[in-house]
Amino acid sequence: MKEITASMAGTVLNILIKEGDEISAGQTVVVLESMKMEIPVDSAFPGKVGEVKVAAGDFVNEGDLLLTVE
Repeated sequence: MKEITASMAGTVLNILIKEGDEISAGQTVVVLESMKMEIPVDSAFPGKVGEVKVAAGDFVNEGDLLLTVE
């Protein structure tokens, strides 16, 4: 199981996928907001979304787990 983590601290603005979705490498899966900037978080690998660990509005730190990919 692979993990996608936050690239920087910020608030989860939007989650673009749901559990069970097939995703491709390079696909934006979550959008973070930090200092009024939107930061896309892209998947580094293809696969099936396992578990989404955050919700819109959650604050995350750099390195926090956002979701797993099977």
